Amino acid sequence: MPTLSDPKTVDTVVMIDDVPAGVYCHARDDLEKRLLRKLDLRMSIILILYTLNFIDRTNISNARLQGFEKDLHLHGEQYATSLSILFVGYITMQVPGNMFLHWLEKPSVMLPCCMLVWGTISVLSGITTNYTGIVVARFFLGLAEAPFFPGVIFLVSKWYKRDEVALRIALVSCGVFLSSAFGSLLASGILHGMQDKLGQAAWRWLFYIEGGITISVAICAMFILPDFPYNTRWFTPEEKELAISRLAEDGHDNADEVGKQTTMQGLRDAVSDWKVWLFSVAAMFQIVGQSFVAYFPTLCATLGYDTTVTLLLCAPPWVFGGMIAFPLAWYSDKNQKRYKCFVVSNTFCVLAFIISIFTMDKAARYISLFLMTPVVGGYLVLIGWISNTFAREPAKRAVAIALMNTLGQTGNVIGSYVWSSNWGPTYRYSYAICIAALGVSTGMFGGMYLYLKHLNEQIERNERDVKDINELRHPIGFRYLL
Repeated sequence: MPTLSDPKTVDTVVMIDDVPAGVYCHARDDLEKRLLRKLDLRMSIILILYTLNFIDRTNISNARLQGFEKDLHLHGEQYATSLSILFVGYITMQVPGNMFLHWLEKPSVMLPCCMLVWGTISVLSGITTNYTGIVVARFFLGLAEAPFFPGVIFLVSKWYKRDEVALRIALVSCGVFLSSAFGSLLASGILHGMQDKLGQAAWRWLFYIEGGITISVAICAMFILPDFPYNTRWFTPEEKELAISRLAEDGHDNADEVGKQTTMQGLRDAVSDWKVWLFSVAAMFQIVGQSFVAYFPTLCATLGYDTTVTLLLCAPPWVFGGMIAFPLAWYSDKNQKRYKCFVVSNTFCVLAFIISIFTMDKAARYISLFLMTPVVGGYLVLIGWISNTFAREPAKRAVAIALMNTLGQTGNVIGSYVWSSNWGPTYRYSYAICIAALGVSTGMFGGMYLYLKHLNEQIERNERDVKDINELRHPIGFRYLL
């Protein structure tokens, strides 16, 4: 097998890299297309992984419709605590998980191993018999799931250019739409057909079956997922070199050089950057505003139908949300308008909340469920924007993504108590809280948008005024995406 030290390989790589960025080269263009096709095909499994990730996290909300609370003798806020405790474990392990991933450099091993653990815990959730048991299971489920999502975002950001990231993140993360749609359909079939099979309640079979599927897929993922550009086995030397050079041209500044920045340096740089903290707090408010996701079957149940029909009605709004997410992400990549796409999705969600506050009409409230779901697509665009902002320092980016997702997930802890059953079936107070939270997050991200816009103008002035290229703080042509 050729290596980077072979003269023929080196000549090919040098020939490709000697062509300036933006100048058409048939050889480079063909190689880059082949690289992206191969990479996209491999990365597509993340869609399945994320679908299972979200199914195993939210299947408790489907189980709630079929005797879950009654069988475990839950009362008061114990169900809400069962939801929120997952995010306590989730928050605990996110930063250490991404730091370990940056150090290990083997996402093809680490991410599937996390899946194996959480799939096993999901299966064991089905044998719980009381409040203590489900709280313990949910806490450890959160610990096991914690490294997955920030690890996926970090993996994607290590392969794609900044104007490719948002669409890829939307593509691999649309599992949230598939899990909510397909998960509801799967839960409908299990809850309808598995009651009292082998003496087990149907909601227990929900955990057994869905957890078992996760374990099976995790084993396959170990042989499909890529690692990083410099250590993925199934890329040719030319493809590896091109993968690294195209990121350097995009402003990553040779970010993929092994050992350029240590994990602890990345931690120090991330925690000392105020932008990381602003993104984190704003993300927390955004996730509070999106907390309806965990209660979606409950909100759909306010329409007054039985469990089977309710779960079937949950699917179409999420299919619609997925259909909106793709063009939104594509547009944000093509036109480099992250914040504006995010504002549009938040606006539709607020409109949906207002409709639900002022009417109990079935048709109007069901339409409002459709208008809520695109907000998740806007959040995926937002994650791409956050990753772009820290594109040039890989160790810092790994910590920054995990830290922002960690602090942002405190919004899920808060959001678990926003939808108190005492406020149902109208949930007017819940919707009002979410409207306020989305307003705060939109304003905070708007402030970041204006600041990064100011930095871009400053970079342009510096490029015009500074004669010595070595004095520039950013590569020529580097701009923060907005």
